[in-house]
Amino acid sequence: MAPRPLAAYHRRIHRNVFIYLVILVSLIGAMAWAEQWGLSRNLIGPIFLFSTVMIYALIGISSRTTDEDEYYVAGRRIPAMYNGMATAADWMSAASFISLAGALYLQGFSGSGQQPGGLAYVMGWTGGFCLVALLIAPHLRAMKLYTLPDYFDQRYGGRWPRILAALASVLCSFTYVVAQIYGIGLIASRLTGVQFEIGILLGLGGVLLCSFLGGMRAITWTQVAQYIMLLLAFMIPVSWLAYKQLGTPLAPLAYGQQLAQIEAIEQKLINDPAEIEVRQAFARRAQVYEDRLKNVDASMVILRQELEEKIRMLKSQSADYAAIAQARRELLAVPRDASTAREQWTRAMHDNRERSKPLGGMPPHTQAYAGNPEGSPKEVKLFNESRLNFLALVFCLMMGTAGLPHLLTRFYTVPSVAEARTSVAWSLFFIGLLYLSVPALAVLVKFEVLNNLVGSSFEDLPSWMAQWARLDSGLLEFSDVNGDRILQLGELKLGADMVMLATPEMGGMPFVVSGLVAAGGLAAALSTADGLLLTISNALVHDIGPGRERKPKSSEGRVILSKFALLAVAMLAAVVAAFKPAEILALVSTSFSLAAAAFFPGMVLGMVWRKVHRPAVVAGMLAGLGVTLYYMVINAPGFRYFMGLPANEGLWFGIQPLSAGVFGVPVGFLVMALLTCLLPSSWVTPRVAPAPPTSKVQSEYPGL
Repeated sequence: MAPRPLAAYHRRIHRNVFIYLVILVSLIGAMAWAEQWGLSRNLIGPIFLFSTVMIYALIGISSRTTDEDEYYVAGRRIPAMYNGMATAADWMSAASFISLAGALYLQGFSGSGQQPGGLAYVMGWTGGFCLVALLIAPHLRAMKLYTLPDYFDQRYGGRWPRILAALASVLCSFTYVVAQIYGIGLIASRLTGVQFEIGILLGLGGVLLCSFLGGMRAITWTQVAQYIMLLLAFMIPVSWLAYKQLGTPLAPLAYGQQLAQIEAIEQKLINDPAEIEVRQAFARRAQVYEDRLKNVDASMVILRQELEEKIRMLKSQSADYAAIAQARRELLAVPRDASTAREQWTRAMHDNRERSKPLGGMPPHTQAYAGNPEGSPKEVKLFNESRLNFLALVFCLMMGTAGLPHLLTRFYTVPSVAEARTSVAWSLFFIGLLYLSVPALAVLVKFEVLNNLVGSSFEDLPSWMAQWARLDSGLLEFSDVNGDRILQLGELKLGADMVMLATPEMGGMPFVVSGLVAAGGLAAALSTADGLLLTISNALVHDIGPGRERKPKSSEGRVILSKFALLAVAMLAAVVAAFKPAEILALVSTSFSLAAAAFFPGMVLGMVWRKVHRPAVVAGMLAGLGVTLYYMVINAPGFRYFMGLPANEGLWFGIQPLSAGVFGVPVGFLVMALLTCLLPSSWVTPRVAPAPPTSKVQSEYPGL
C-alpha cells in the first residue's frame, strides 16, 4: 500500500504538465493571431518575454519550500522521465541552444587549424552522458548525498577534499553562469529593445523567481517547463526552414541535400573576383595596422592630423552631413594613450587578417585535408592542428560532463539507483531530439545566407540586419568594402551567438516565430542558470561556509542562508556578464575543462580503486586544476599583451586554451596514482557504502 502516495504524486505531475502545455500552445496561437491582426512587433517580443518568465515564476512560487531535503534534492522523488527532461533543460544551456549552431555555421563540421569544428561539441557533450551513465550517476545516487563536494568528504574524509571540491564547484559554475546571464541579457535586450545591461537585470529577475524560493524542487519543475519551451522553439524554425528549402519538415533526414550545393557555392565564392577584391582590401587594412604598431605614438599623432584634415576638407566641399559625422566619430575613436592604441590596433590587425582569408575566414563546411599526399605543407599543418584541437575538445567536454557539479546533482533527486540509470537514458533521448537537428540548422542557415543574402544589393538588405548590427557589432557587421554596393560574403561577419536567434528572420518567418525562438533561448539560459546558482550557493553555505557548529541549527535557517548566498552570487555574475568577457561557447567550454581537471580523476579513481587516499586526491586535484588554470592564463590574449609576450606562441601542440583540461586531467590521474602507491597504506580512507534501507518503502524507493 506504501507506493500509493507516489502514484498519486505522479498523476498530479502529469496533470500539471498537461495544463502547462495547453497554456503554452494557447499563448503561441494567441500571439500568431494577434500578429495577423496587426499587433506591433515591438509588443510581441516583450509579451513573449514576460509571459514565459511569469509562467516559470508561478511554478517557482508554487514550489517554494524551507525543507532542507526538498530545497537541496527535491525530496528525492522526481520520476526518471521528468528528471531526464529537467537534466536536458539544464544541459541545453545558452551554449547549446544559442551558440552551437553558430559554431557549426562558422567552423563547419571539421574545422581548420585552431578551429576544432562544430561536431566536436556535439560528440563531446553527448559522449559525456555515456560516462555519466556508466561510471558516475548510479554510484552518487546510492550514497544519498546533497552536493558533489559531499562525495569527496564521504569518500576521502577530512576537510581539504571537501573544501577543494567546493571551491572548484564555485569556479567552474561561476564561469558557466556568466555565459548564461550574458545570453539572457542578449535575448532580453533583443526582445524588448532595452539596453544590454538592463536586459541582464530583467532576465536575472526571472532566474531568481525560479530558484530563490524553492531551490531544487522549484528548479526541477521550471526546467521541465523550460525544456518543452525550448524544444518547440528549436524544432519549429528548423522544420520550417527545411520545408521551405527541401519540401519536407524532417530536417535531420534531408539536410544532406544542401551540402553539395553549399560546397559548389563556396568554391565559386573562393574564385569570385569581387570576393578576391574584398579580401585584398582587408589585407591592406591589416597592413596599415601593422605599420601603425611599429611606432604607436607617432602613428596616433599622424592619424589625428589626417582625420582633422579630412573633416576640414569635407566641410569646405559642403559634403554630406553623414560623411562629416562619420569622420568625427573616427576622430573620437582614436585611442587616447599608447597602451590602448596598441591593444586596439593589434586586435584589429588580427581581425582583418582573418577576414582577408577565403570565405571570410570560415573553413569550407565539409572539406578538410584528409591525408592527400598532394596537399601542401600548409594544408597538412592545418589539418593536423585541427584534428588535435578536435580530439582535445571532445576529451574535455566528455570529462567535463562527467564532472560538472550542477549536472550530477540532478541525479540525487530520483528515487533510486535504477531510476538514476533510467534518468540518464531519458536525458540522452531528450538531448538527442535537439542535437540531431543542430547540424541541420547550421547547414540550412548557411545555404540561406550564401544563396539569398550574398550577392544582394545593399539597398535591398532586410531590416533585421541593421537591427542586429545596432544591438552589437560583434553579433553582425556588414559594410561595402569594395564600393560596388553588392554584399559579398567577405563583407558580412556573423557572430556565433546570433545565428540561431536570427534564423526565423533569415527564413522570412512570421515575427511570432522569432519571439518563440528568443523565448526558447531564454528558457535554455534560465534553466541552466538556475541550477548553477543553486550549486554555487550550496557550495558556499553547505560545503564551505561557517563551521558546522556555527551554522544555523534548523534546516530552515540553513536554507535561508543558501538563498541569500544565491542572491549575492547572481548579482556578481550579472556584473561580470555586463562586461561581455567572451562568447558564450568559449566561456562554457572553459568551465568544462575546469570541471574535468578538478573532479573527474578523483571521482573515478575513488569509485574503482579502494586504495586512493586523501593526500593523493588533494595533491591530484591541486595539480590538475593548477596546470589547467596556468595554461588558460598564460595563453589569454590580455595576459600575453600585458606581459609583452607574442600572441599564439605559448600553445602546447597548437591546442587552444579552452581545451586546457586535456593536460590537467592526465596530470591529476598521474599525481593521484603515484602518491597512492608511494605513501603508506595507513593513510588510506575506506570507501563509504550507502546506508542500508530502513523500511520496505525505502527498499523499493530509496531516499523517500
